[in-house]
Amino acid sequence: MDQEEALTAVDNIVTQFNTYEDFLDSQITTMDLYYLEDEGLARQLVELGYRGTGEVVKREDFEARKATIEIARLAEKTQKKTLTSAGKDLQDNFLKALAAREEDNRNGKMSSVIFIRDRNSHGQEVSGYIDYAHRLKMEDFEVYFSGKRRLLPRHTDMRLNQVTTLPELLSRQNSTYKLSFLITFPEERLN
Repeated sequence: MDQEEALTAVDNIVTQFNTYEDFLDSQITTMDLYYLEDEGLARQLVELGYRGTGEVVKREDFEARKATIEIARLAEKTQKKTLTSAGKDLQDNFLKALAAREEDNRNGKMSSVIFIRDRNSHGQEVSGYIDYAHRLKMEDFEVYFSGKRRLLPRHTDMRLNQVTTLPELLSRQNSTYKLSFLITFPEERLN
């Protein structure tokens, strides 16, 4: 039996039994228990390959294959997540662009940073950078793709700037924030 067939046999055993002890117990006959009178001794004989009705599998091999199969099962489960944008009739170009990048951002093949500049319900300008892959993990985008809500930056995103109205700005006179802008113009050439 080559290595691939051996792994297939071990995989069949691993998927059939929950624990290594269950596998060993399946190899013990009632006749073995009658003559040995000890279940632990019967398990040891099966584990060493001296007794049993089937394949000899070491505990380390059983547990390693069990862990590998469990990891593969969990990876397959996460891969089967349906895309939120699937089946939606998207009219907005922005939502179409998000839908085109959704699968790659969910799988980690791509990382997208979205810059949004918009106005909130109070008429204030809100702008910020959104890590698309992170937001896909943290919230359900169904409301955005269905058009029930607009995608806006939050305080938990990479950066959020909210321009406030004049009365709010004056009430924060004691703020320690200072902004400075450097604007340069190319020199005009005189002929």
